[in-house]
Amino acid sequence: MARSNTNQTKRLRDAVATYILAQKQATFNYKQVSHALAVTSQAQMRTIALYLAELAFDGDLIEVAPGIYKAPTRSVTATGTFVRRSNGKNSVVTDQDGETIFVAERNSMHALNGDRVEVTIAARRRGVEPEAEVTAILDKKEQTFIGTVKVDKQYSFLQTDSKFLATDIIIPKKGLHGAKNDDKAIVRITEWPEDEKNPRGEVVDVLGKTGENNAEIHAILAEFGLPYKYPEAVNRAAEKIDAGITPEVVATREDMRDVTTFTIDPKDAKDFDDALSIRCLPNGNYEIGVHIADVTHYVKPDTLLDREARDRATSVYLVDRVVPMLPEHLSNGICSLRPDEDKLTFSTVFEMDTKGNVLKSRIVRTVIRSNRRFTYEEAQEIIESGKGDYADEILALDKLAKILRAKRYENGSVDFDRMEVRFDIDETGHPVGVYFKESKDANKLIEEFMLLANRTVATTIGMSQGKKKPKAFVYRVHDQPDPGKLTDLASLSRTFGYKLKTSGSSRDVNRSINRMLADVKGKGEENFLSTLAIRSMAKAIYTTTNIGHYGLGFDYYTHFTSPIRRYPDMMVHRLLERYLAGGRSVNIEKLEDQCKHSSEREQLAANAERASIKYKQVEYMNDHLGEIYSGMISGVTEWGLYVELDDNKCEGLVPVRDLADDYYDFDEKNYCLVGRRHNNRYRLGDQVKVQVARANLDKKQLDFVIVDEKNPPRDMDSLGHNVSVAKALSGHASKKSTGGTKNRSSKKTKMSSKASGKVSKKRKKAK
Repeated sequence: MARSNTNQTKRLRDAVATYILAQKQATFNYKQVSHALAVTSQAQMRTIALYLAELAFDGDLIEVAPGIYKAPTRSVTATGTFVRRSNGKNSVVTDQDGETIFVAERNSMHALNGDRVEVTIAARRRGVEPEAEVTAILDKKEQTFIGTVKVDKQYSFLQTDSKFLATDIIIPKKGLHGAKNDDKAIVRITEWPEDEKNPRGEVVDVLGKTGENNAEIHAILAEFGLPYKYPEAVNRAAEKIDAGITPEVVATREDMRDVTTFTIDPKDAKDFDDALSIRCLPNGNYEIGVHIADVTHYVKPDTLLDREARDRATSVYLVDRVVPMLPEHLSNGICSLRPDEDKLTFSTVFEMDTKGNVLKSRIVRTVIRSNRRFTYEEAQEIIESGKGDYADEILALDKLAKILRAKRYENGSVDFDRMEVRFDIDETGHPVGVYFKESKDANKLIEEFMLLANRTVATTIGMSQGKKKPKAFVYRVHDQPDPGKLTDLASLSRTFGYKLKTSGSSRDVNRSINRMLADVKGKGEENFLSTLAIRSMAKAIYTTTNIGHYGLGFDYYTHFTSPIRRYPDMMVHRLLERYLAGGRSVNIEKLEDQCKHSSEREQLAANAERASIKYKQVEYMNDHLGEIYSGMISGVTEWGLYVELDDNKCEGLVPVRDLADDYYDFDEKNYCLVGRRHNNRYRLGDQVKVQVARANLDKKQLDFVIVDEKNPPRDMDSLGHNVSVAKALSGHASKKSTGGTKNRSSKKTKMSSKASGKVSKKRKKAK
């Protein structure tokens, strides 16, 4: 009898196996299998259910949902983009479904970050992460790396701390191209033999000596693929352009040179791309003009200048300089709306009553003549004192701007008014002080009228077609925030005593955010919570698909007001000219490609700006090694605590290995590290005292140590530093040559494993 049951079970399992093979990638459950095999007895159905669960446990089936299975793919060939990491955690992002799959170094074929590859994906088994092997490199991405050149008698190589490469790059003597020892240089990888640990390359450009300000700033730009110098041919093309404001040109425009007009800009600005005019009308209303430099009058489509501007897409604002989108002959000269000079402009002109209502508007090409150039500080003094040049005009504009701003907030616009960190720089580029840039009424006056102009232009084009298909246009859009991030923000706000709505209409949620941001003004948690509020929001982008601007609460929005420094504004100017003249819609696919490129370049420029600020923060704090500061925990990860200093907003890491009083676990849900023995907690938002321990300029990294009763301040020797030596080296961590090139990934792995001895590996969250 037992033998009969065994044979029956075997036949049933064989039948199930045959059924599974026939399903290929279709899913099924035990009821579907039972029905297909005409099994009706509860005992046999239970046998099938248990067998399916057993196969899934062994990895011979994939349980895609509780009780639902499919046959695993034994091996799959796929294509995708290779992602290389210096910590050895390489992966491929597949084209088919965007899945990220681990690739061991031995299976990478030395593919570099961004390469298009073909991979074979191994069988998936329960509890085992899938793994891929590169079988072909389909398209090699041009690879350059920035670092310090080391030249010896026998060999030369580039030391790089790139997050995309763990190894040094060997440079043959003929590939040095004039680079000398300790030069900061850009190196292109030329080959990476499969049987060698290190790639080979050649010097593309020498940026200067490591540690020199210009070399380091140019290195930051190069790191993000941004240009750090202008091609001579482009400069020559710009120099040939003349202002050309002839009577014939003026006759084609509205002449507003007799209207009171002025600019308000930062004190160090040279590219004045917007001006305001104001005059009283006979009916008691105001005529307000927002005048924007008419860059596209001078930069014609598809010329050398235009192609360069299109590729750059934006000016880049770094700590100590501006890298302009257009050559200075245009940006600071011909196009800049300098006082007492006739200038060509593209203008939005509004008739407004004293209550801030826009009664009429028009978009027109004009010629203007600015009467005065104000700095923000000068305009602010006039607003506060009521006295000064053009005081009546500035006070009237300020009053109208405040009305417009109040209406905007009432309609759901979010008040992101953050303090910005700035540095006092000496003649060598070294930071000697920190100050904070605040947005005051003068700044907000300009901002409000620029918003009004941008919104008016977008609405004019977006709504002008009625029921017809709208013409292709460039919109600046901002999607709704991620619900999860908004919930996290509300949770963190509650720990400080603030309530935040996460549901309801966009207007209600944004009003709640505004109340919280207003309540934190002037308090220790202001910068922290306002930063988290910004991070909870989606990123604004350029696109031809209008979904509105969530953060501003606008149905239509674009960028029209800064064509000197943003290519999308130039695109908008050209589209406006075309459509206002009755022209047909442009090709939307081509326009969308340009929008996407501009969004990507904007993000790169923002990343470079942050990197330059971080570099100067580390350079500044290197002069303060061993000193003690108060700060707030601004980030919590399994590898340590990020602390932002109250005095100067510099941020550094307290590595978990330096929390020597206990072993700490990362509680991701509550944003804290928890001591196992003493239950001591370090939470996001906590106030702490820290000592500046290390400043590594190459990695743009500050390390702090906690200072309290249990951990008193340390002397510099115990921190592993000698102050005089560290300052003499200008903060650059010395990289001692070991007599040959090296693979530094092993060192990084050891540090990581050392840290993980104190921290639970169950969860990991990047800051």
